[in-house]
Amino acid sequence: MSTVIEPAESVRSIDADSIYENRTENEDDRVALTEGPVVEDANGGLHIPSDSSVWAKMDLIVLPVTTMMFFLSSLDRSNIGNARVAGFQEQLGISDEQFSFALTITIIPYTIVNFPTNALQKLIGPRILLPSMVVLWGAVCAFQGLLRDYPGLLACRFFLGLFEGGLLPGIVLYLSSFYPKRKLQLRIALLFSATSLASAFSGLLAAAIVKMDGVGGKPGWAWLFILEGVFTVLYGFAAFFMLPNAPTSAPFFTEAEKSIIRRTLRDDGIMLVDEHDKDYTWTEFGRAFLQPHVILIALSGFFNGATVSGLAYFLPSIVEGLGYAGTRAQLMSVPPFAVTAVLSVVSSFLADRYARRGLSIISFSTIAAVGLSIFLGSYVNPIRYLSLFLLVPGSYCIAPALGAWMANNTAPALRRATALALLSTMSNVGSLVSAWVLGALSAPPRYTVGAAVLLAFQLGIFACAAGNVRWLVAENRRREKARAEATEAEALGRVMRNESIWYSYVL
Repeated sequence: MSTVIEPAESVRSIDADSIYENRTENEDDRVALTEGPVVEDANGGLHIPSDSSVWAKMDLIVLPVTTMMFFLSSLDRSNIGNARVAGFQEQLGISDEQFSFALTITIIPYTIVNFPTNALQKLIGPRILLPSMVVLWGAVCAFQGLLRDYPGLLACRFFLGLFEGGLLPGIVLYLSSFYPKRKLQLRIALLFSATSLASAFSGLLAAAIVKMDGVGGKPGWAWLFILEGVFTVLYGFAAFFMLPNAPTSAPFFTEAEKSIIRRTLRDDGIMLVDEHDKDYTWTEFGRAFLQPHVILIALSGFFNGATVSGLAYFLPSIVEGLGYAGTRAQLMSVPPFAVTAVLSVVSSFLADRYARRGLSIISFSTIAAVGLSIFLGSYVNPIRYLSLFLLVPGSYCIAPALGAWMANNTAPALRRATALALLSTMSNVGSLVSAWVLGALSAPPRYTVGAAVLLAFQLGIFACAAGNVRWLVAENRRREKARAEATEAEALGRVMRNESIWYSYVL
């Protein structure tokens, strides 16, 4: 049995209010080696767990479970677009206006459930809350396969949004308490790649499942809802046993590895999920809404949420309007999302490596704007289809950077939870816009109104990100000067809120 031995001269005390310092990953490894616990192995030798191996193990424990949750969330929310192409709207006798209203009904509870679910996660723990949401929305998704009329559709879409709405801010909040700041965006990108993969896989899956048309007396679109919903329910029950409540409660870590995790997170000003937070007050809740960078990122979330949600719901219909029909339309919606999944991970790795969230957002908003401009200006269908390879990756790759930027630059825990919930809420309000501008208000196949509105939104993202970077740079310079003038007593008594002069913003 291993024994943990703390080196007397190399271990220093780290409290939860320690300053966040930008370090490269090599420097992180060096800190782990000089300050970490030493483990005596079975042969009597001393072994120091490496920092990189600890976070690699964390990835294997946490990311597959949370990513699969978000994958199923994206699949179950947007499969109504695939069902529409498969005849769902015609068979229920629903107009375009009614379809847009059904999407709106889904998004309304999305916009209001984020704040209470993030607060509830702190009280009952993510291991109970997140899988419970998976089971509940999976059941609602399956019930959509039994629909016979429009009122039933509205009821199902409302409860789908109610049970699913808190998942994304909940998972981002969860991951932000498991990883240090410089490692977070890549993990969020892997999470968001599930959205791209779900959108790609949704077309492939729909093309196969709709062939069950007539089985059991049900249309193909009904089996699409039933099979995907039942699988989600089963996975939700399994997730109760797979999801750790806190990084140090995972049974697969040794005590030495838990010590590295605890020290690294506290050195980054991150409180563990199961620790008591004395700052968990209504005052901290309110302060989140007064931070300039929070407002700018949330506004960017609104703009990008409209684009991402619009593509998730309407891309199969957009592709169908470009001359592809039925199963071929389902399949032709796959390639842009496949490119997005790869590009999202690569760009987030670079953003983590150089700690530049704003630059990533500015670059991809420009790419999305170019794609929308081509789609709007061209009358040649092959060129308009190729524009989707700019529009889809450009808009989808913005989302991980927004989530990481918000989580990195808000503290303490309640303020971070509130800011992430605000970002998700604003994204969902943007989804309300897309449900109409790409639905009832935009005539296919050109979708002129929708494309013009989304182009303006991408330009808005560019402006917000550029303004935010400028503000953060100025704040970091002001704080650096203030730290140089601070007394030793002030340094020892520093408090790790994001307005503290000891807190350095991530750009």
